[in-house]
Amino acid sequence: MQKVSFLDPKTAENTDFFVLEETQVNGCKYLLVTMEEDADGDAYLLKEVAQEAEEAVYEMVEEDDELKAIGKVFAELLEDTDITY
Repeated sequence: MQKVSFLDPKTAENTDFFVLEETQVNGCKYLLVTMEEDADGDAYLLKEVAQEAEEAVYEMVEEDDELKAIGKVFAELLEDTDITY
């Protein structure tokens, strides 16, 4: 499973996430990630907001309408997974 690091700009702390799935909607790349590689748990949506050198910059999706719309896309991609908001 692919692993990505997320730098929180507020705390300057790195957090590692495991990528469950990725998709592209309207030209924007989204990742569905979790902190636990092998367990059920919370998942987060990350949106690519920039490309710097060889690394992408992602932000957590927090806007409700975008979260629901992209969540539906991931629910279709992961048919056997129960996604709740």
